[in-house]
Amino acid sequence: MNITFRQLRVFAEVARQGSMQRAAEALHLTPPAVSMSIKDIESQVGLPLFDRAGRQLSLSTAGEYFVVYARRLLATLKETEDAMARFTGVESGLLTIGMVSSAKYFLPQLLAQFHGEHPSVEVRLRLGNREQLVALMQNNEVDISVMGRAPKEWPNRAEPFAMHPHVLVTAPNHPFAQLEGVPAVALAREGFIVREPGSGTRAALEEYLASHRLQPMFIMEMSSNEAIKQAVMAGLGVSMVSLHTIGLELRSGLIAAPHVEGLPLMRRWHLVNAAAKMLSPAAEAFRYLILERGEAHLAAMFGSETARA
Repeated sequence: MNITFRQLRVFAEVARQGSMQRAAEALHLTPPAVSMSIKDIESQVGLPLFDRAGRQLSLSTAGEYFVVYARRLLATLKETEDAMARFTGVESGLLTIGMVSSAKYFLPQLLAQFHGEHPSVEVRLRLGNREQLVALMQNNEVDISVMGRAPKEWPNRAEPFAMHPHVLVTAPNHPFAQLEGVPAVALAREGFIVREPGSGTRAALEEYLASHRLQPMFIMEMSSNEAIKQAVMAGLGVSMVSLHTIGLELRSGLIAAPHVEGLPLMRRWHLVNAAAKMLSPAAEAFRYLILERGEAHLAAMFGSETARA
């Protein structure tokens, strides 16, 4: 087969997006160019790699196997580029950063600083929960990630850079919001709106409940912090979230974070990458910026709310 790395990138993006149109937008190509690349690959392989249903695509059985090897080849090429960049000291090329959803409330401002100082680096963000980011790093699809709880199930370098408080949130008119202090046992009677399994926020909640031997009812499960905040503000239940996701709502009086026994649950923000991965100069520059400025940046953005918690 005479398949190029460019074609492999196109194939991998179509597999990720499930759409040639969305893949074309992500790769800054035209849909016909993407379609032509896929047809050329399938012609060389001699098998259909996608099952087509209108404009929606899903990997065929052969495609499921092929994408594993395609990603492996692309990961090896990226490692080679990073290694060569270290010899030349070039801070350019592509830097792929993973982040959990709670980090989107502060990371973009730090990325703006990074882009201003390193304009030649193309930055791509991959959003996911903790388990998803670990899988992306294991597959070398992400260079470095910003997350809360550091992974323990695979070799990695996890560097803490700031405190990460988690608090109970309620509607402003909830009875808890009127109290000076809420005993932990009172939470047993509340209906909780929770994040999905695999998320660091869900793990923090389960850790807190286990430490106080509480088993409240989980009435809703949502994969979005924004959806959880809206549900809480509407009075549908209570939740535990990262304090760094509710700064605007707290300042506006749209949500309450009552003082609860044992809270805030203090965790840490971590910068994580695979232990065996040789970071490119661009990734090292990003790492240095986060470790040097991350804590002060969060304190400037959320200092008053952190003190209140």
